[in-house]
Amino acid sequence: MSEAQTVRLTYEDGDRAVELAREAVESYVLHGQREHPGSMRDAFYARTGAFVRLQSTRGRRRMRGCAGSYRGKEQLGHAIVDAAIKAASSDTGGSEVEPKELDSILVSACVVSNVTLTNDPVADLELGRHGVAIDHGEKHGWLYPTIPVENGWSKEQFLSRVCRKAKLAPTAWQEEETMVTLIDGQVFRERDDGGSVEQL
Repeated sequence: MSEAQTVRLTYEDGDRAVELAREAVESYVLHGQREHPGSMRDAFYARTGAFVRLQSTRGRRRMRGCAGSYRGKEQLGHAIVDAAIKAASSDTGGSEVEPKELDSILVSACVVSNVTLTNDPVADLELGRHGVAIDHGEKHGWLYPTIPVENGWSKEQFLSRVCRKAKLAPTAWQEEETMVTLIDGQVFRERDDGGSVEQL
């Protein structure tokens, strides 16, 4: 189902993943350029998926962008850069991140460790660990692993929200024709106080 390799990052790798995502966002927003990962740590050569999420620290942590893919065909370093650029652009449905916002944005990176197609999502889903992707015909949607924890959602609510993002009925995840994929991801994020990166 996926060409992603099973990947587990050390804390140092995760710290670098967030740093690379931040560099890619700044290079794109300030100069309109694509950051090159340069000489990468060993883990960053694995072919796996990645997501980058940008949140404003102002007000109620408004989402400024979230992009990526769990179908890993690129080397991780390049997947992070691509996701970061897309998250900072207007491609994710919001407005493009502006230079004046860079100091008030929290960057997080989710590196895909594994993906599992499940027939029993409620039993198999682990909140905070798994992102979820829903596919039904031509419709597709996914949500980041930490979102249900941040919002206090149950497993059923999380699955329903992903269905709604895919423009499906909230109960579509229960239908036989619907494919539910669990995205096992490691999430690393900048701290609010500007300190070291934290693993969620």
